[in-house]
Formats: sequence, structure tokens, C-alpha cells
Amino acid sequence: MTLPQPTEPTEEGGGPGLRRDDVSSACRSVLDEADPLAKVKAARQAARDWRLGRLDWAFTTPMPDRPARSDRPPLLPPSRMPRRGRAGSARARIAMLHALAHIEYVAIDLAFDLIGRFGASFPHRFVDQWMKVGAEEAMHFALLERRLNAYGARYGDLPAHDGLWEAAETTAADPLARLAVVPMVLEARGLDVTPSLISRFEAADDMRSGRILRRIAEDEIGHVAAGVEWFRFLCDRERIDCVQNWQLQVRRHFRGTIKPPFNDSSRAKAGLTKEMMAGVAAPCDLSHTNFVAEGGAIPDRG
Repeated sequence: MTLPQPTEPTEEGGGPGLRRDDVSSACRSVLDEADPLAKVKAARQAARDWRLGRLDWAFTTPMPDRPARSDRPPLLPPSRMPRRGRAGSARARIAMLHALAHIEYVAIDLAFDLIGRFGASFPHRFVDQWMKVGAEEAMHFALLERRLNAYGARYGDLPAHDGLWEAAETTAADPLARLAVVPMVLEARGLDVTPSLISRFEAADDMRSGRILRRIAEDEIGHVAAGVEWFRFLCDRERIDCVQNWQLQVRRHFRGTIKPPFNDSSRAKAGLTKEMMAGVAAPCDLSHTNFVAEGGAIPDRG
């Protein structure tokens, strides 16, 4: 798919402090923030500026290969990540909250990179929707960081891995591939496992964390649905079969296995049908509605 190419940034762009006078520079300002709380503020500001009509419809600033990162948390290969427990102890709950906070942190960058990298290929409503997604991801991170603080911890105290952004790198040249893999595979996995995580926190009498995860789970249905909607938009525009193309993109760009069990109800609300899943999921009975995540696993999204 041929995409419009951004021009090189002027002296006013290219790093922290970019003028947020158009869509791409606003997105770049989010990606260039290394401090987590500053990134949250930049995400909220970019979404607010767009909503209030302060950003021009222009994509003159290229997105970076990688967003800015501080040295905390340390990033490890997935194989070296310490195993989490099942939320029975405060230590295990901190580890789960930290892993979820990292997912939401990376998701901020993913939303704004999607807009800045590919937004010129879409109608204005695409930017409307993904600016809202980016602001919600920032809110999710802030809620989880606050919850970590209540446990005497903070984001960056534990290691994390970079699997979610690696998926962004492998799909950086094609919006079909990006939408197919990031919201429709990786974020959709969160729909599957979050209910069991809620149950674990509530079983440990941590109702506050459970309420936060319920809020996040509801919002994430909309995020996956946005991925499905705009993937279908591109398929319709290119006059290609949506189901077959999604399955092709997943096989080509997603290195892992899409493992059941699945949260059929939430996936259906987001527009991910059993017909789509049947072509890419590992062999199983796809008719279930109940599931249990294994061994305290957090969705492999970041």
C-alpha cells in the first residue's frame, strides 16, 4: 500500500519541544517524552488540542523509529522476565499492576504513532477516534501508576519487556499490518485475560484494583473495535476480503501463536468474529465462553 511520505522537519521540529501546530508534530511530541508522567500530560494535551481545533490537518513531521524511553523500567527479553504469582501476595499484585501499567504506557505511544505515521491515509474521523484512544491509554496508565503508589511502588521499579513496540516496528510500513496485529491481536488478548485478573485481585480483597481493571476492560473493547473498523475501511477501499486479509496479515507479521481460550463476548462486541479467529487460532474448541488464564500470565502485549 502506497502511503503519503512526510517531509523532513523544519528547525522548529525534530525533538522534544516540537511545536504542536499540526497533527503529526503533536503526535511526535508525545513520542519524544521519556518521562512517563510528562508523556501522559503530552498525550492529554495533544488530544485536547485536536478536539478544540488547534491542530492543522498536516503530517509534515516523521515519527521516530522508537519512542523516547528513560532507563526505568529496565527492558529484558521475554525469556528473562521473572514469573509473576497469582495475586495472593502484595508482591505478586504489584508485579501484575506493574506489567499492566507497562502495557498501557506503551499503548500511549502506539496510538499516537498510528496517527502520526498513517493518519494522512484516512479521514478526519480516524484521528478523532485514535486521539480519544491515546488519551484513554494515558488515563489507564495514570490509574495504574496511582494504584502502584498505594502499594508503595511505582512504575519502573520492576523490569518489563518490549514485545508490544517490537510489533509496531515490524508493521511500521503498512497500516493494514499495524491494525491487524496491534489492536486486533495484541490488544484483543487483553480482552481474554482481564476478567480472570479482576477475579484474582478481588479474591485478594483488592476491590480498588478490580474496579480499575473493569474500567480499562470496557475501554479496551472500544480500542479493539477501532482497529477492526479501520482495518475494514482499508479492505473496503482496496476491495479485498477483510477476513482473508486479516488472517494473511497475522500469519505474515505476528510471530506468536493466538492461543485460546477467548473471551467471545468481548471479542464479538469489538467485531472480532469466530470466522476470523478460526483461521489463525491454535487448534481448540472455539465455542467456549469461559476461560482461565494460565499461571498468572499477563497478556503478552508489552
